[in-house]
Amino acid sequence: MMKFVVLAVLVVGAYSCGLPTFPPIVTRVVGGEDARPHSWPWQISLQYTRNGQWYHTCGGTLISPEWVLTAAHCISNTNTYRVFLGKHNLEETEEGSVAIAAGNIIVHEKWNPLFIRNDIALIKLETPVPVSDTVTPACLPEPEFILPHDESCYVTGWGRIKTGGPLAENLQQALLPVVDHATCTKPDWWGSQVKETMVCAGGDGVVSGCNGDSGGPLNCVNRDGAWEVHGIVSFGSGLSCNFPKKPTVFTRVSAYMDWINAVSRFFFVSWKT
Repeated sequence: MMKFVVLAVLVVGAYSCGLPTFPPIVTRVVGGEDARPHSWPWQISLQYTRNGQWYHTCGGTLISPEWVLTAAHCISNTNTYRVFLGKHNLEETEEGSVAIAAGNIIVHEKWNPLFIRNDIALIKLETPVPVSDTVTPACLPEPEFILPHDESCYVTGWGRIKTGGPLAENLQQALLPVVDHATCTKPDWWGSQVKETMVCAGGDGVVSGCNGDSGGPLNCVNRDGAWEVHGIVSFGSGLSCNFPKKPTVFTRVSAYMDWINAVSRFFFVSWKT
C-alpha cells in the first residue's frame, strides 16, 4: 500500500504516518465538536501576515516533515505565509507547537478558480519540522482509491462554527459520511459541478465544512488503522455552511498522487543538485 510520497515523505524514528500519540475520540455523534488536543497532529493552520500580525486563513495537512498539502484557492501571490503546527487552540501559547515559514508554494498548474478545478497546492516548509507527539504526518491514500458510499470520515479545522459565526478557537472535528459520485452529481445535489477528481462528504443539512476549513483534510482510517488524508476542503454551498444535499466537496487526493510525487521528486532532486 502506498502511504508515502516518494523520497520526500519518509518519516524516521518512533513515529509513523497517520498514527497519533493521542488518538482522536471519534463517535457517530452528528455535529461538530472540540477535538481531543493533538489527536490530529497533521492538521496545520495556514496563516498570513498583515501589519505585523498573523491571521488564520486556511487549514492544511502535514504529509512529511517538509511538505504540507492544502487547497490552491487558499494561496494568494500577494501574501506572505507561515505554517503553524502542533496547535489545538489558536489563541493560546501551547507547548509543542511551532511556526515555520512557507518556502516554495506550488499551486497545481491547471488550477481553475472560475470552475474550481484542480484545487490543490503543496507548500514546502522553509525548514523541516521535527516529528513529535504533537506533530506527525498523515498517510496518503493509494493512487485512484475511491472511498465507498457512507464511509465514516472526519473533517477537521478552525473554520466558522456556523454560517456567519466566528472562527473556532479550538480545533473542531466532525463526522462527514462519504457521498458517492453517483449521488453527489444528481441534479438536486451538486450536479455536473462535481467531477471525478473530487469527493463529497456530508450533505445532511446539519454539519459540514465552513469558511476557514478550506484546505484542511478529510481524514479516513485505513484497514491498517492509520489515518489517511483523502480530501482537501474545496467548496460548499454559498447559501449556508449546512445546506441539505449540498455536501462539502473535497479535492480527491488519490486522483493527484502522480502530481504530488512529481512535485516532491523535482524539489528533492533540485535540492540535491
